[in-house]
This record gives sequence, C-alpha cells and structure tokens, in this order.
Amino acid sequence: MIRQSLLQILGQVWPTILISAVIAISMRTVYIIKNKTKIVLYREVLSLVFIIYVLCLFYVVTFQDVSWSTSNFVPFTEMFRYSFGSRLFIKNVIGNIILFMPYGFFMGYYLKLDKFKSIFLLILLVSLSIETTQLMIGRVFDIDDILLNMVGGILGFYFFKVLYAINDHLPTVLKRPVIYNIMIIILIILGVLYLCNLVQLGV
Repeated sequence: MIRQSLLQILGQVWPTILISAVIAISMRTVYIIKNKTKIVLYREVLSLVFIIYVLCLFYVVTFQDVSWSTSNFVPFTEMFRYSFGSRLFIKNVIGNIILFMPYGFFMGYYLKLDKFKSIFLLILLVSLSIETTQLMIGRVFDIDDILLNMVGGILGFYFFKVLYAINDHLPTVLKRPVIYNIMIIILIILGVLYLCNLVQLGV
C-alpha cells in the first residue's frame, strides 16, 4: 500500500523532480567549483532529498481528490471511522503520520532545535497551512490530518534526535564523512530497489 502510493506520487511528479534536481545540482556544482568548497556527499544528498520531499508534499497537497468527503472540524472524528489495519486506515491514518516524518527529521537536521514548543509550532504552522490551502483549492479541511501530521512530524524529529545521540557515542573512526557517504549510498540503493519491487519488505 505505502509502496504503491509512493510509486503513484513519483510517477506523477518525476518531471518536476528531474528538472528541479538538474537546476539544484548544476547551481550547487558551479557554487562548489567557484568557491572551492569541499564536497561532503551525504550532506549534498540530504539537501537534494529534502527538495524532492517538498515537491512530493506539494503534489500530495494540491492533487485533486475524487471524493465526496466534507470538511471535518471535530478532532478524532475521521481517524476513528476506519477499522484498525484496514486499507483506509493505512492510507488515511498511517499515511498522514508518515507524510510528516521526513519534515520533522529535516527540521531537526537543519535547525538543531531543542525546545519542544518551537518544534510544535513549526509543525503546526506547516500542517495548518496545508489544510487551509486544500480548503481554498476545492479540497477539504480535516482537523484529524493536522493531528496526525503533528504526530508524524514529532516522531520524525525525535528519530533524528535518537540518531544524533547515538552518533555522539560512536567511535571517532565511525564519525568520518566517508562512513556517512557509504551509508547514504546504501540507503539510496535500497530505496530504489524497494520502489522497483526488487526487494520485498512486507508492505
């Protein structure tokens, strides 16, 4: 279910992703050459992944749903409509949580925030702007989506914090950029294989 949704999104937005990636990579390459900046592969890849994530998020927000649903302003009304583990539960509940986990992760990676209040407000601001935008373009406003996005964003942020804490306790040799570069390459390969259905992860 999740893999199919990812493939559907990527299938629709790949031209935008391709053009944006070419622009970002070419500009970044010229900047690096001109300023003789040292290249750290994993940082460059993470920045590119963040751009792709934002583009995919834009697609999910602006894609017109073919449904007869109406706006929901009462918390927990929609999320409890679905049977636990059902297709709709995975799509509408788990999907909304997963949708914002990368945002929380990147927020931690780029901003290095520690105060929960700042984290909460940033995630709320983005999620609220998404739901308001959807209402303005003919889709629906759902307070439950905001709550689920909040959960996903916070989970993503604390996932980064856990990784950051683990990194602090690693031996110095494992903190070298080359190790992170190898790890990011492996993750990219696994991600591509996953999307191409060459590996089965049980989803």
